[in-house]
Amino acid sequence: MKKKIILIVDDDMDYLFQLKVKVEGFGFETITAESQKEAESIIETTKPDLAIFDLMMENEDSGFILSYKIKRKYPDVPVIIATAVSAETGMTFDINSEDDQQWIRADQFLDKGIRSDQLKNEIDRLLKKE
Repeated sequence: MKKKIILIVDDDMDYLFQLKVKVEGFGFETITAESQKEAESIIETTKPDLAIFDLMMENEDSGFILSYKIKRKYPDVPVIIATAVSAETGMTFDINSEDDQQWIRADQFLDKGIRSDQLKNEIDRLLKKE
């Protein structure tokens, strides 16, 4: 059976590597990008099964922009935004509120530092693995 592909985008090289190793350890194939720009070119040619985006990269809202673009091209691809923005700025987002859902195209928000088992559970839930 073909492995599911997860696109991981983060400008923090260490975090990107750690996440890649974790996700591959769960049995998925990964594609990584270090910037919003790099991710946009990957999205043009590749449809991942799920995407994990950092929120703040070149732009403060890079993760939101990528979520919007991937959902426009592939509406069925689940998106997780992994961010430290809550810890750094005190800003919070509620993807369950109707207002936030209008402009945030992510399926899940996770604070960075998520435990491996939590991450695996979220990925499995979003991919609806049996």
